[in-house]
Amino acid sequence: MNVASFKLGGVAVAAAGLFAFSQLRVGSIRGTVMPIDAGVQVWAESVTDTLKAPILNGSYEITEAKAGTYKIIIEAKPPYRNIAKDGIMVSDGQAADAGEIKLDK
Repeated sequence: MNVASFKLGGVAVAAAGLFAFSQLRVGSIRGTVMPIDAGVQVWAESVTDTLKAPILNGSYEITEAKAGTYKIIIEAKPPYRNIAKDGIMVSDGQAADAGEIKLDK
């Protein structure tokens, strides 16, 4: 094998690896919390991932979510209670809307 063939083979392998990773598109989960100042952060759990994001002015967006089903957990400020919501579906490369979640005292 000559040097030119070796370099061409290395380039082909690297390009194939980049193509494989470009096919994995992540989505997100977004929603709102009421009252707007009652939430601290939101967690999203799936079989393979645990993600989190801050809640700002009653809104949040969890990025880098792989396709799958998630449970979100809203971490609340006292005297409000934490709350969970199951069944949030994230599709490949799409944003899932978890809707509005109302926190109770």
